[in-house]
Amino acid sequence: MTPAATRDPDHLTIALPKGRIMQDAIELLAQAGLPLHAPEASRALRHEFPGVSLLELRNQDVPVYVDLGAADAGIVGKDVLVESGRAVYEPVDLKFAACHLSLIREKGASGPIHRVGTKYPRSARAYLNGHGIPAEIIKLSGSIELAPLTGLADAIVDLVQTGSTLRANNLEELDILYHSSARLIVNRAALKLRRHRLRPLIEQLRELTNEP
Repeated sequence: MTPAATRDPDHLTIALPKGRIMQDAIELLAQAGLPLHAPEASRALRHEFPGVSLLELRNQDVPVYVDLGAADAGIVGKDVLVESGRAVYEPVDLKFAACHLSLIREKGASGPIHRVGTKYPRSARAYLNGHGIPAEIIKLSGSIELAPLTGLADAIVDLVQTGSTLRANNLEELDILYHSSARLIVNRAALKLRRHRLRPLIEQLRELTNEP
């Protein structure tokens, strides 16, 4: 039995990532009719509202909690969702936190790509395989821009928002893998168990974001 099946069917548990996405997500969910507001600053990671619990998680953990039923729904960036490989229902593009995942090299760099540094190895591997590039992928956690500048890698795959960091480090985008934005994700079992709560929420969010 999944965690979703053991909870009150009238109660929703929603997983949100810490930081700016959480603030924007709470505002949008409140507009969609959930009785939510930004929680007071504290060390608490679970926040209770009438009929709704919010779980405050790291980005990468949101798809895991939703997929395994510890949360009925969640909001997370498309980049995190793709990288997770989790089989969740993704009904709405919420159209905030927009960015894109790109293949990046130092300006003027030429020659074959033998090594790629990235926080997104799943996405990078799919792209490289699709383009017949037999490069080694190096999983990095931060300061990805340093990899091509120090010779650690010939290229990187990383998120781009404004491009200012690339320009400051003499880097340029060669190709866009995909565009990313915040997405509503839903546990497939919860969609049946809590249909009376989740379906109206999905429809309200579609209206608010002008999704078909």
